Amino acid sequence: MGRKRMEEQWWKGELAADIHQSLRMKELKLPVYQAHSPQIGMRRYFIDLLSVLSTRCNLCPTARHLASYLLDLFMDRYDITVKQLHVVSFACLLLASKFEEKEDKVPKLEHLNNLACMCNVSTELNKKDLLRMEMLLLENFNWNLCLPTPAHYIDYYLYVSIGENDLHNGWPITSLTKIKAFLEKYAYYFLDFSVQDHTFLHFRPSLTAAACVCASRICMQISPAWTAQLELLTCYSWEHLAQCIEMMLMYYENDIKEASNTKKHVTIQHQEQEVAGNLSHQATTQVLFQQSSYHPLAQHSATLSQFQPPVQDLCSAYRDSLQAPRPSSLLAGSAGSSLLSHTALQTSLWPPAQTLPIQMPIAVQMALGAEPRHCISTAYGSSYFSGHHSYAAGCFDG
Repeated sequence: MGRKRMEEQWWKGELAADIHQSLRMKELKLPVYQAHSPQIGMRRYFIDLLSVLSTRCNLCPTARHLASYLLDLFMDRYDITVKQLHVVSFACLLLASKFEEKEDKVPKLEHLNNLACMCNVSTELNKKDLLRMEMLLLENFNWNLCLPTPAHYIDYYLYVSIGENDLHNGWPITSLTKIKAFLEKYAYYFLDFSVQDHTFLHFRPSLTAAACVCASRICMQISPAWTAQLELLTCYSWEHLAQCIEMMLMYYENDIKEASNTKKHVTIQHQEQEVAGNLSHQATTQVLFQQSSYHPLAQHSATLSQFQPPVQDLCSAYRDSLQAPRPSSLLAGSAGSSLLSHTALQTSLWPPAQTLPIQMPIAVQMALGAEPRHCISTAYGSSYFSGHHSYAAGCFDG
């Protein structure tokens, strides 16, 4: 899959439909993510770390998302110390880049150590440890790294994301190329949001990618929000996407509020400096701030409210979780991701025809103390998906 993507833009080729169908079949066999990791509070930090590293190494989005997905699955299964999670993260990035990128774009050890130093990571990598960790990861994934992520679908869906009959703000689109370019930026914006919160891992990757496109059309006020052509291509109707879309729009609205508050704070500081520098002016100043005139949830709440109460309950809980401040930088702390009740997630996440065998209900906070935790070792030959295993000697000592 990675080589095919490098050779050409597969979503424009004759085999696009076959490749898409193959990805859709593979995602049905993906392991179930249960959010059991004892270090789930540190997840946001390590996802941000992978994002910074992949950007510095100029890796493609599929490599970045695959690295994050490998890390999520590995953390979900094992109890790993925070110190060794850095080594696991770098190993996931290397495996993903080797699978999705050309050989000359795979990061070198010296470059990774330099980047780690820039990110204030105290762990110094060596070739032996990385090779051992890569082997351990490959054994646990049965040497199968063809694991679809939303990034594998997004370009295929974006290729038909704008049609000639679509309307922009109620008017015909004069330049499909320009609108499509803006829509692509929005879609990748939502795609990056989806990897930051583990809640989106409970949706199928193809559904998340389709929701990114639909949420982008809503934000750009392109009507209809979801077309028959996109529904035919993705095999998802508006009803299938509604829950994931609303979560994305909640994230988007919260991001706008944070940006607006930051702008207010900067403007106030600037105004105070001007007042302090010129005492001859008025002692009191009045600053007016222009709020964003576009609120996607307000404009589409009437449409989204027609769905069943379980969807609204989960989205309400998700909206409440977004009120907690998120770290503004890579090293701001542990996690900005929320821990939701997965009972509601089990009952309302999928349409009846597309249910996945999620082993629920559980409450994440309670599960952390009740689930058995396993130590990693250098013993190979056991399957990652065949059950819990206990090893004699740990490789993460110290």
